[in-house]
Amino acid sequence: MGIIFSLLLGCLAGFCAGKLMKGGGFGIIMNIVLGLFGGVLGGWLFDMLGISWGGILGQLGTAIIGAVVILWIASLIKK
Repeated sequence: MGIIFSLLLGCLAGFCAGKLMKGGGFGIIMNIVLGLFGGVLGGWLFDMLGISWGGILGQLGTAIIGAVVILWIASLIKK
């Protein structure tokens, strides 16, 4: 159940990150896919910095921040 929840959380993070990014990102499907990778990146970045948020909202916040970073990097490559 943990993997399924993590995937759903990553999809939600990708959707939210797409709404936060100027221009809406890359479309809903690509934002969701990038959100999955962003959740992993956010968890890794926060772990490296020693930052830990608890609970579901903390995990969602971490995933959204990671997804925003991924979308930002992807937008730089797209240009």
